[in-house]
Parts: sequence; structure tokens; C-alpha cells
Amino acid sequence: MAEDTRRAALAKIGLGAALPLLAVTPALAVKPAPSPKPITPSFAGQHTPVPLRFDPAKLDGLSERLIKSHWENNYIGSVKALNMIEGQIAKALTDPDLPALVHGGLKRELSHRTGSVVLHEHYFEQFGGDGKPGGSVLAAVDTAFGSHANWELDFRRTAMSLAGGSGWCVLALNLHLGCLENYWGWDHTNISAMGIPLLALDMYEHSFQMDYGAAAAKYVDAWFRNVDWAVVDARFIRAQKMRAI
Repeated sequence: MAEDTRRAALAKIGLGAALPLLAVTPALAVKPAPSPKPITPSFAGQHTPVPLRFDPAKLDGLSERLIKSHWENNYIGSVKALNMIEGQIAKALTDPDLPALVHGGLKRELSHRTGSVVLHEHYFEQFGGDGKPGGSVLAAVDTAFGSHANWELDFRRTAMSLAGGSGWCVLALNLHLGCLENYWGWDHTNISAMGIPLLALDMYEHSFQMDYGAAAAKYVDAWFRNVDWAVVDARFIRAQKMRAI
């Protein structure tokens, strides 16, 4: 009797008809998580160059000649070298008497060439923008460094400390420490463990000498003007998802 009275009251405000629907509506189906990509076999030596996603003739302050030379000679050269080194390691594993010292040399070169390929692919992918920061990564940088100006000062100083030498300046999200940091990277290999690259600046002389000679600071200025921050933000969002796992 009480239930009949309750339904009658709800019907007056238009909810009575909805009650059966609320009672029988099934739970929304949960989409299954996407399957992880298959693991690439170690030492397969089958890496292929990633094409440029922008027109190298349309960058601001970086010549088409410089970009093509950098991409064709340094980047593609590292892809070929990585494939070769992987093949050498695969061959070495069939030799039970190979000295550890010789194997160690191959592994050092593997780290060097892997770092070169990964960082160069980040470097070229982020070109083609107008250099104006934006997106969630900008807010995160402001939080981490106190302001975008503080971050940029730290980034530029880190980059210029490598001028005249060789290496990389990389903004990365460290999955272990949970922080954003500008890392100083020598020899393609010295980026912090668990650091996911978000923004990569090549400070090897091959990246600017053709256009700017020894004027590395002018190259850094030009590089900043061509960054596509939408690409950087997409990397940050992916890295944040990895950190949440």
C-alpha cells in the first residue's frame, strides 16, 4: 500500500513512468583497453627513417639546405648505423668466446645510436609550428618552474652550456620522480632514467653550423620560432597517461 502511494506521488511530478526504466537499464558497456603494440625483436636491424612532416623550405630562420642535410646525413645515418650495430650484436651472440670488452663496445654504440635516432625523431617531428606555447604542457611548465619565463631561461642556459661541444637539451617528464625537468644530454645518451622527452633541442654543431657558424644563440632563437607546441602537448598528455599506470 505504501509503495502504491509512493508511485502515485511520483507520477504527479512525472517520475513514475521513469522508475521501471531506471530499474532495468543495463550498465553502460566499458570499452576494452587497446591491445599493446607487439614487442619488436631485439637486434632485428629493421628500423626505417621517419619522413619529415613539414616543408623544410618554410621554416623561419632555418634553411632548407640545413634541415635536409641534418635529416639525410645525421639522422638517416644514425638509423643505418643502429641497424648495423644490431646486426653485429646478433652475430656476436653466436660467438661463445667473444670477450666482454668487445661486447661492451657494441653495447655502448647501441646506446649512442638508439639515443640519436629517438632524439632526432623527436626533434624533427616538433617542427612546423609558430613557436607560440600552449596547451596543458604550458600550464604544467608554469607550475613546475614558477613561470614560462623561468622555464625558458633554464632551457636556454642548459642548451648554451652545450654550444661549441655536442649534446642535447631536453624537456622531459620523469615518470619516476613525477617532475618536469630540462635535462643536459651529452653524446645522445645522458638523458635521465625514466625521463620521457617532450621537447628536444639538438646542440650538435651539425644542427646549426651551416646557417649560423658558431653563433649558437641565434640558432636557438630560430629553433624556438619553429616549434609546434601542439606536438609537445600531445607528448605531454601521453606521458601523463603513462605516469598514471
